[in-house]
Amino acid sequence: MTGVRFPAGFVWGTATAAYQVEGAVGEDGRGPSIWDTFCRVPGAIAGGDTGDVACDHYHRWPEDVALMASLGLGAYRFSIAWPRVQPDGTGPANQKGLDHYRRLVDGLRERGIVPYVTLYHWDLPQALQDRGGWPARDTAYRFADYAGIVRDALGDVVDHWATLNEPKVSSHAGYGDGIHAPGIRDRVQRDRAAHHLLLAHGLGMSVLSGSGEVGVTLDLSPVVPLTPADAAAAEAHDYDNHGMFLEPIMRGRTRLGDDVVHDGDLDLISAPIDYLGVNYYRPLYVPRVPPELPVTAVGWPVVPSGLRDLLLGLRATYPDLPPLYITENGAAFDDEVGPDGWVDDPLRVAYLHSHLLALHEAIQDGADVRGYFLWTLLDNFEWAEGFAKRFGIVHVDHADQTRRPKTSAHWYGQVARTGAVPQRRQEAAWKTEADE
Repeated sequence: MTGVRFPAGFVWGTATAAYQVEGAVGEDGRGPSIWDTFCRVPGAIAGGDTGDVACDHYHRWPEDVALMASLGLGAYRFSIAWPRVQPDGTGPANQKGLDHYRRLVDGLRERGIVPYVTLYHWDLPQALQDRGGWPARDTAYRFADYAGIVRDALGDVVDHWATLNEPKVSSHAGYGDGIHAPGIRDRVQRDRAAHHLLLAHGLGMSVLSGSGEVGVTLDLSPVVPLTPADAAAAEAHDYDNHGMFLEPIMRGRTRLGDDVVHDGDLDLISAPIDYLGVNYYRPLYVPRVPPELPVTAVGWPVVPSGLRDLLLGLRATYPDLPPLYITENGAAFDDEVGPDGWVDDPLRVAYLHSHLLALHEAIQDGADVRGYFLWTLLDNFEWAEGFAKRFGIVHVDHADQTRRPKTSAHWYGQVARTGAVPQRRQEAAWKTEADE
C-alpha cells in the first residue's frame, strides 16, 4: 500500500469495553453493576436492550482474538469489569473473574497482540452505588483497592494500563444529565463525582506505579463557537467538558471548592502520567451543529480536521504534555448484511481514512502520538442507544452472534499490517444533519 507512512513502532489496535461486549452478567461470581440496574429502568435504553448477553465476548473471546490476529492488529484495548473482580466492590477478589482476564491476556499474547487494560469503563458495582457511588469519597479508595488486586493478578503480563475511561461521561452523563447509569440528575452530585473519579485516578496511579506504562483516557473535542457572540459560552462549555479534567491532571488546578477537594488531592491527581489517551469523535459546536456538515448515524458531525486541531491544541496548551494515544476513534453507520453475506460500509472506510490522514498531519506537525485504537471491534451494546447503533468493523448478528468482518475491517487490517494509509481520500455519499 502506498501513501502516507506512520512512524516505525506505531501501535495499531481496536478497543472495546467490558459491559458492551462481554455478556455473562450472572456467571462465575460476577456481581451486578450500575448498568445492569439502569438497563431495567423503563425507557432508559433504546429498544429495551441490555448488556446481559451483548456480544458474548466472555465466552467467544478466542474467536474474537483470532479475528483480530487475522486482520493483523497489533494491540487490543479492553476494560476489566470491576464487579467481575469484586462483586460488591469491596473485599477479596473473585478468582474466577481474574482467571477469565488471565486467559484473555495470555490468548492475546500468544497471538502477538499487546493488551492495553482499562481498569474502569463505567461499570461501577451496584453495591458501591448503594453506598453513595462516585459522589461518595470512599468510592475512590475502593477503586484503589480494586486496582491493586488487578495489578497483583496481571502485572506480570500487562505493561499498559489506563486508570479510567472518560470520567467526564461517568460524572456528567451518569450523575448530571441522568442519561447514563445510575441515571441521576443533580449538579452537586455530578461535580462531586467528577472530583472523586479524578481522585480515583490519582490513587490508581500510585497503586500502579512501576507496573509499566500508566495513563488515563479522556474524551476530548475542539469546542467551536458559531459566531463571535458565542465565544464566552464556548469557553464555559470547554471548561465544563474538558478543563474540569485536564486542568487537575495536567496542572493540579480545579475550580471546585474545599468542600469537595481535600488537602493533597490535587497532588495525587496531577502526578505525572506516562501517556494521555485521547478519545475523539467530533468537534462540539456552540450552540448547534452547522446543518451543512455530514453526520454519522448518531448525528455527530464528521470533521477530520478536528482531530488534528485537537492534538496540536493540546500540545500548545500543555508544554509538559506526555505522549498520546488515540484510544478511541470511529463512527456509527446503518450497516446492512448484503444478499451475499457481505457487509460493505464505505462511509466508515471514508471516515477512518480521512481521520487517519488528519492524524498523520498532526504527527508531522509535532504531535507525539504513539498509537491508534479504532472504536470498535464489534457491533456492541452502545449504552443508552442499545444495539441500534453500530460502531464495529465486525458486524454482529445479536440473534445468533455471527461475526462478519466488514469492508472496513479488511481496509483497517491492511493499514495495521503496513503502517501506511493511501493518500487519495475515499469518496463517500455523506448524509448531513439537514437530511435527518
